[in-house]
Amino acid sequence: MNNAVKQEKFVLTITADNVVSTDERFDINNLSLGDNYKPLDVKFEKLNGDIITRKYNKGERKNSNQTMPRLALQIFEQQIINLSESEKETFPVCRYTLDSDLRYGIYRSVEEFKKYRNTIEYLKYFYDDDKLLVIYCWNLFSTLIFVQECLKRFGEPGDKFILTYREKDIKESEDEAIEATIQEELVKPIKEYGNEYSRMLIESKNIIFRGAPGTGKSYLAKQIATDIISEGYFDKYESLDDEQKKQVEFIQFHPSYDYSDFVEGLRPRINDDGSMGFELKDGIFKSFVSRARRNYENSQKPKAIVEKETSVQESMKNFFDNIELGVDEFKTLTGNSFYVSSIDDNFIHITIPGNDVVNKLVLSVGEIKQMLESGLTFNRVKDITNFFNKQFASQAYSYEFVILKAIQSNKIHTKQLSVETEPLKKYIFIIDEINRGEISKIFGELFYSIDPGYRGKSGEIATQYSNLQLGNEKFYIPENLYIIGTMNDIDRSVDSFDFAMRRRFRFIEITPNDRENMLDSLSPETKKDALNRMNALNKVIAETEGLNENYQIGPSYFLHLKNIDVDDLWTDYLQPLLHDYIRGMYNESSLMDSFKVAYFGNDDESAEN
Repeated sequence: MNNAVKQEKFVLTITADNVVSTDERFDINNLSLGDNYKPLDVKFEKLNGDIITRKYNKGERKNSNQTMPRLALQIFEQQIINLSESEKETFPVCRYTLDSDLRYGIYRSVEEFKKYRNTIEYLKYFYDDDKLLVIYCWNLFSTLIFVQECLKRFGEPGDKFILTYREKDIKESEDEAIEATIQEELVKPIKEYGNEYSRMLIESKNIIFRGAPGTGKSYLAKQIATDIISEGYFDKYESLDDEQKKQVEFIQFHPSYDYSDFVEGLRPRINDDGSMGFELKDGIFKSFVSRARRNYENSQKPKAIVEKETSVQESMKNFFDNIELGVDEFKTLTGNSFYVSSIDDNFIHITIPGNDVVNKLVLSVGEIKQMLESGLTFNRVKDITNFFNKQFASQAYSYEFVILKAIQSNKIHTKQLSVETEPLKKYIFIIDEINRGEISKIFGELFYSIDPGYRGKSGEIATQYSNLQLGNEKFYIPENLYIIGTMNDIDRSVDSFDFAMRRRFRFIEITPNDRENMLDSLSPETKKDALNRMNALNKVIAETEGLNENYQIGPSYFLHLKNIDVDDLWTDYLQPLLHDYIRGMYNESSLMDSFKVAYFGNDDESAEN
């Protein structure tokens, strides 16, 4: 039942000298009007009629407030890059109203931009795979100033941008307001976190810790997750309660890890008749994303809707709790008997003994919920067909109609529940040894979805097996999900990230000295001695030809000094690792001697042995 009204389209033409709209309400001096409109398309047209449209690898796949300035950045990319730093800083970008300040500046990073203005209202534009331009961006019209300035400085006579747009409907306006609230909620607590890296994760969405072995990258990732989920109260994962732990997932990549493990895939199963079949199963990442997505969507629902959904859920639970599976008989309007054999969160499985063609059928729990929540009256099967905007009724609708009416007429009445809306939570997915897997194959089409610019429904995609999903549901990664990866650059078993994947993550190097506090659990004397040995050894490693800082030893190795002495630490842990570093070098023996001398220092006796 689609009651949408076809809306009038407006065309805005921007040249170096003028901005004209077919909508008489448009006012260049009151660009806040852009709050009320939704972009449909934008193009760049030259005097000779040549037209340039967006390259989708340069930005969002759907139209948004950023569409027009993105195209301008694309068209004049090289000219903007070649501007001096002072020219970029003073470049006019946007204005909201006639009385508001004009915003200036093209920035090299989000961090630089936020020094100027700490807000979520910005546009990120990538060039040369991993380089970035950031500008202020409010609504559909606010960056007209930027677009026109580009035409003035870099365009040719007759060049123009043409924007097609329409008014937002009520739902779009409400959704946008909710989304803005959520965005503010997601960035608001940043200052409250205890770990310095927590802020970086919230700002960037995806980060990777890289560094030498033993720098505690995996442990740090869990600390950050705990810090964020507890809102700065503690940093030990063990301190989280069971519900909070559901907001964190930790996995390790390895060379045999694949798409079916991570996203989704077909898995073998034994059918009821003993035959072998296959079923579609979500991988660990998709399952975790679904959890975060449910929270994200539920947090946006008004209290009245939440109460209605809860009431429907209780009604359905009471009904199915009070029937005997496989025994209680139901009849369709045409007199066909059937029984409910089993039920789970998604499906109601029924048996139809009198049907020689189809004696088993699966009904949708979600469809029955939708009908109950609608509050509409369904008097016949055709009403269900109309409700779901189908041309023809499915076989399942006849049986869903019976279940629907049975729930509605159930004698057990549920108490009207007063419920609170679900708070927005943050979910953190940790991938240890992220570079040990074949990244592009593991992520598949989610390669684009994890990009911070593609988060939310505007970046939804069809997964490889979406045609097998109920209703061909699209997949997206919500704004409340964050990804932490860890990697060792010296791992020779894997290739490095490709540039496209690399630019979707913020890379943070962790050095041994960054993590000296890991040794706080040692006695003061032992800690001091451990740091002296670590720093001396790392100095020699960094100066060794064929090695570098990536091969240095992290402090986690020295935590073994709680249980063993420095000699055993050398023999059992450090010496074998260093041997692997220099295996095959012509001066292997002398190098090991230099490492040993650096480690033992004045311990002459030990160094000689």
